[in-house]
Amino acid sequence: MRERARVAVLISGSGTNMAALLYASRAEDCPYEIVLVASNNPAAGGLQLAEAEGVPTHVLPHKGMDRGAHDEAMDAAIRKSGAAYVALAGYMRILTPEFVAKWEGRMLNIHPSLLPRYKGLHTHAQAIANGDSHAGCSVHLVTSELDGGPVLGQTPVAVLPGDTAEMLGQRVLIAEHQLYSRMLARLVGQATDPGFLAGRVRVLALQLPEADEVASHGMPCFGIVRGRKFAYVAQDHHGDGRTALLVKISGLDEQLHLIEQDGDRYYRPAYFGDGWIGIRLDLGDTDWDVVSAWLRRSWRAAAPRRLTALMDAADAF
Repeated sequence: MRERARVAVLISGSGTNMAALLYASRAEDCPYEIVLVASNNPAAGGLQLAEAEGVPTHVLPHKGMDRGAHDEAMDAAIRKSGAAYVALAGYMRILTPEFVAKWEGRMLNIHPSLLPRYKGLHTHAQAIANGDSHAGCSVHLVTSELDGGPVLGQTPVAVLPGDTAEMLGQRVLIAEHQLYSRMLARLVGQATDPGFLAGRVRVLALQLPEADEVASHGMPCFGIVRGRKFAYVAQDHHGDGRTALLVKISGLDEQLHLIEQDGDRYYRPAYFGDGWIGIRLDLGDTDWDVVSAWLRRSWRAAAPRRLTALMDAADAF
């Protein structure tokens, strides 16, 4: 079984969605584990539950602190825990764009409406007042736009005659507890799925001028049309169990430096020699901007002068 993805959960209150995530993680086939429960509220009830269940906790009251400084301190605690993902579960803080950017694509939230309807508060009352047949909940990636990130999944919940906001909210909460763990599991599963990872590389590689794809030694291989190759996606290459991007580098010195710098992520790919480096994509925390930069650099090393000159001219603008 693959190593499970490490998740930090941020709460401000009772933490019922945190509890749902935690207990779902106890299943043998769950692809994630909760490594930290953090809060801005020392009185948050979910902290006591997390401690009782043996999950490390962190508390940092926000009163009297600059918002940016508070976010930086919470980010430091999350990173110290080794978490690769952040799940917001009733965390009643508007996060700074800087914090959000650090966890782009790896931070998710659950919202009690069928987004994009009813962002913000009082969602159940709005659904009832507008005569909606269904309310519900949504799990979405967090962006700087409040409740505006890409939706990962939703569960509709019927509005019954005579419903109050509280009655409807209780049923929606049941749906939340089931939906959140499924969407978190799906998200972290994608981060180690060979097909998903190869697809992300494919999109980035084929955006480069005159790039094409062929199969080489059973691997997706990217090169200049009728020219040199600049990248491969290795999937269990020679039974090593890794999914990795192989790109061109300057030589042995750089290869040794990268491996010494981060031996978990970088490695010498078998049969490729000193001029290539393997970059693991299956660790659950891939920075796709970094991958894009590696592909662009490797493409430059393989592309003819006429193409690199055009790229340089475009970059100048």
